[in-house]
Amino acid sequence: MFRYLSGACCAAALCACSSGPTPASDPGRGLAYTADTTGLAPIPFSERGIPTVVAEPYFKVSDGPAALESPAFDRQGNLFFVDVYEGKVFRLTPDLKISTIFVDKTLRPAGLAIHKNGRIYLAGLGDFAAGSIISLDADGKNVQAVVPPSAGYVPDDLVFDKKGGIYFTDFKGTPSKPNGGVYYVAPEGNAITPVIGNMAIANGVALSPDGKVLWSSEFSGGRLHRVDLNERGLATPTGASIPYHFTGRSPDSMRTDADGNVYVAMWSQARVLVFNPNGVPIGQITLPGREANQFLKVTSLAFMPGTRNVFIVARDEFAGRGAMIFKSQGFATGTTMFSHQP
Repeated sequence: MFRYLSGACCAAALCACSSGPTPASDPGRGLAYTADTTGLAPIPFSERGIPTVVAEPYFKVSDGPAALESPAFDRQGNLFFVDVYEGKVFRLTPDLKISTIFVDKTLRPAGLAIHKNGRIYLAGLGDFAAGSIISLDADGKNVQAVVPPSAGYVPDDLVFDKKGGIYFTDFKGTPSKPNGGVYYVAPEGNAITPVIGNMAIANGVALSPDGKVLWSSEFSGGRLHRVDLNERGLATPTGASIPYHFTGRSPDSMRTDADGNVYVAMWSQARVLVFNPNGVPIGQITLPGREANQFLKVTSLAFMPGTRNVFIVARDEFAGRGAMIFKSQGFATGTTMFSHQP
């Protein structure tokens, strides 16, 4: 129920709102850094009041700054992920034994998703002019092309829908020439259809738990896209929106939870920013040491199936601490991925 303020109250409220920033107690001293504004990636003021937790180290992958990306769990609890520039696909077992199952340096795999039949699908950047999507068995054998380089895309990330179709991001464009986007590969694999266009490097992609909303991050544009989908898996006429513009460097890969929240890895910010189903920020997971510029390059994350446990991949290019997997908890259990659907 609304109440009308008296003229005096309105004047007082207007005065309070328009008074501007509080001046420094010692104007002659000038600006000074605080603990909240040092480092390369201070939390923006608009995002400091949301619930925040700090992740903990889980597994060190390498002593060097390996470009880890796109973790995903299979039905046996193995965690698969990639090293983009070395072209490697890793498998980390539940008892923390790591192995390399596949290597193709020219592929530059940046996205990984697992089919319900156990096959691994990789989105590869290639030479950044023409990439591909391939599939392979869980042991790295029996490689097959899904989207060949001749198609002209630069696939960066991918996600399955409930029918087995694939949404993938096309890692192209600049702020002045936004020619990247999100595309849909039908389950039969015989058609590729645009879903979102005019993006300045489309990066992350995720689906809501019911599969009716598509999310994507725009790496160079710094924007979060939300798209309502129709029965054919394409955008509805009035369903596309940009609910959030990011501050600082750049949104990367993303995942959703069972409540419809969206978890966006913040590249060069050592954190994961969480949005509600309408695209409003409601929480964040930060990595330890971020104030000292450690592990700023956060690229992606995965939920352990059936749990709230979140596993975050990152590398440290400034402090020399290598590449690491971190662990935390989200608001809810992760969305059931296609790999774990009946």
